Amino acid sequence: MITFVPEPHLLDSPRGREWPVLPGARAARTPEPPPAADVVIVGAGPAGLAVASALWHHGVRDVVLVDRDGRPCGRFFDRVDLLGQRVLRSPYEHHPGVEGYRDCELLDFARLHWSVLTPVERREIRMAQAGHRSVVPVDVFEAYCRHLAASHHVTERTWRGAVREVLPTSSAVTVRADRFSVTARHVVLCLGEERRSAPDTWWGGGHPPRGVSYWDEPVPAFGKRLAVVGAGLTAAHLISTGLAQGREVHWVVREAGERYQCADVNSSFFRPEGRARFDGVSWSERLELMGRFRRASIMFEFRPMLEAAEAEGRLIVHRGKAITKVTPGVGLHLEDGSRVSADHAVLALGTTPSIGDGLMPDDAVLDRGGWPRLDERTFAYVGAPRVFAVGAAAGMALGPAARNIDGHRVATARVAAAVAENLRRDTPLRTATKDVARV
Repeated sequence: MITFVPEPHLLDSPRGREWPVLPGARAARTPEPPPAADVVIVGAGPAGLAVASALWHHGVRDVVLVDRDGRPCGRFFDRVDLLGQRVLRSPYEHHPGVEGYRDCELLDFARLHWSVLTPVERREIRMAQAGHRSVVPVDVFEAYCRHLAASHHVTERTWRGAVREVLPTSSAVTVRADRFSVTARHVVLCLGEERRSAPDTWWGGGHPPRGVSYWDEPVPAFGKRLAVVGAGLTAAHLISTGLAQGREVHWVVREAGERYQCADVNSSFFRPEGRARFDGVSWSERLELMGRFRRASIMFEFRPMLEAAEAEGRLIVHRGKAITKVTPGVGLHLEDGSRVSADHAVLALGTTPSIGDGLMPDDAVLDRGGWPRLDERTFAYVGAPRVFAVGAAAGMALGPAARNIDGHRVATARVAAAVAENLRRDTPLRTATKDVARV
């Protein structure tokens, strides 16, 4: 039973502050990356940043990061700002710093910048030091990511590019982007997750009808009535923003009620004994664990605000009512025959892991129900041993925590160690590129 509900003012942490930063990278970045490298990392989000930083500690410096945005964690923070999010759900111990090395961790970084923090943020640091749950401001996390990128020379190794193909052979892997190609001894896919689309039955598939958008798209400022569909933290941020703008917000939740938790993932999976529950069990048992222990929920901090808005009539919650059809206008038709009308509707239906299908051949991914087959120890693709996965794609090997920043760090430690060991005993890339050229 929950006896303590944190105060909502934790959600109001400042954004856009000036932070002390390390001097810029000395090396000039060329317009295109080199044609060959020891390692290519696809995706420069928190997972890609963690992998690059860890490889630096292993002495692996010939690294190329290819990212659609071209900035370390750029797309991650763009999405955060689109939602108006001021704090992260992940606590201070969950960060993209390097596991097993005496690197600057997120809590260390926050304490070093004590003078920049508000009294509420300082209290959260004291809570973290005492071993209690604490909330990390987005500002602190972004400044820390910039520090990691600068101190591990990630920024000057990151190039903007939309990856079209990842082609593995027995001796190398070629990454083909829209403007260039790089051949590497090893590739690490840090692809993150993409939004989950609405069922085709809602409007016949394709683009949403007029007045409907997804959570990662801008919400128009016009209109007094906003509808939000979804039961997770993203939906809560959208609702909070709508209420702050003075709108009447309708919240459609398919389940019987909303769920307030510290995390979407059961906390046991962040510990070694929890992750061990995935070792040696069948595929069906893992699917059952994933479904049971990773469920959409909302941070406790939102509860008082949302309950007060509902009591005042500014928030109307439609619980236990699935949508059957969406019509322009906007009309959300519910399974009980009722209809919710709004000036605009935002769909926050969750995300799905990007596992490498569409980039790699099917026999490399070995897709099983939306999950790739990975080596249990190294997270290498069974069908392409020179390609590794960090992030959500490693879920069926690492457990539900793979989709969390802490899970990224755990996976990174294994992948970086495996890649560094392979490079020490690998065939020189000059020989490997000849093999690729014959393919």
